[in-house]
Amino acid sequence: MLTAHIPRGTSLERQSIQPGGIIPPEAVWIDLVAPTQEEDKLVEAFVGIAVPTREEMQEIEVSSRLYVENGARYMTATLMCQSDTDMPQHTPVTFILASHRLITVRYDDPKPFVLVGNKLARVCQPSVNGDAVLMDLLDAVIDRAADILEHVGADVDRVSHTVFDPGGRRTNRTLTYRFTLKSIGRHGDLTSKVRESLVSIGRLVLFLANEAEGMKLPKDMRAQLKTMQRDVQSLSDHTTFITNKITFLLDAMIGFVNIEQNNVIKIFSVVAVVLMPPTLVASIYGMNFKHMPELDWLLGYPMALVLMFIAAILPYVFFKWRKWL
Repeated sequence: MLTAHIPRGTSLERQSIQPGGIIPPEAVWIDLVAPTQEEDKLVEAFVGIAVPTREEMQEIEVSSRLYVENGARYMTATLMCQSDTDMPQHTPVTFILASHRLITVRYDDPKPFVLVGNKLARVCQPSVNGDAVLMDLLDAVIDRAADILEHVGADVDRVSHTVFDPGGRRTNRTLTYRFTLKSIGRHGDLTSKVRESLVSIGRLVLFLANEAEGMKLPKDMRAQLKTMQRDVQSLSDHTTFITNKITFLLDAMIGFVNIEQNNVIKIFSVVAVVLMPPTLVASIYGMNFKHMPELDWLLGYPMALVLMFIAAILPYVFFKWRKWL
């Protein structure tokens, strides 16, 4: 899908470009979503630059993600998408600045694009250009990462309360442990994806700050880039804190699981030890020797039962006295 955003007074008009159509020359933002080959060629002919393919966008080398070609700045970042679902994903998005016009290439729909598109459709500066749109997008991406981390932090606090709550019910432990471990794993995966996104955004902002002089960006945008760098650094530090907390909760949860398993094994061990002396007594009187005086004794059978009972009670009392149970 190919969309062109055209200034109309104090707003940006969104216009869908159909196959074989013409891109308005006054467009300041051209958005390519899962573009076809025909749409790529249309944009390339309009702007005079090459549009990277999906395979090129997925390359992880910095030189393949941040570079200058034919006077255009190519910047690819990994952004979060579907973070509100049970299957959060990250997707590469390429930002291209050419002659103060912005071209974005993406194969998913990160939430910041929707927010910025709706915002600029309502109100924007009369002198808006691709540089300003890129600043709004980067600012929205960083804000979105902060919102995700805030949500993860609140959820991790609830998981921590569940793990260490001394007044919690002790029924259905297996289901509770399974749910808690899944929750910890899900938040750990989301946090790692946010960290990866922040790393790529930080590199992009640094690259853009280094290119600011050559692009002749105004002072307010340069100051905004410095603010973004500080925000990305602070979010990265907060991500490290949350990651350490999740690792601590995982270790604590595994420790509780091991304690429960040890308790079960201890019960079986105690039962085996308690039943061992009565089994010994029963084995002795189950022998078929000819000369066993108790076999002819009237009270032999009750005496054997009492002896087996006492032999079972004594180990149990000893364990309770030593506080092993």
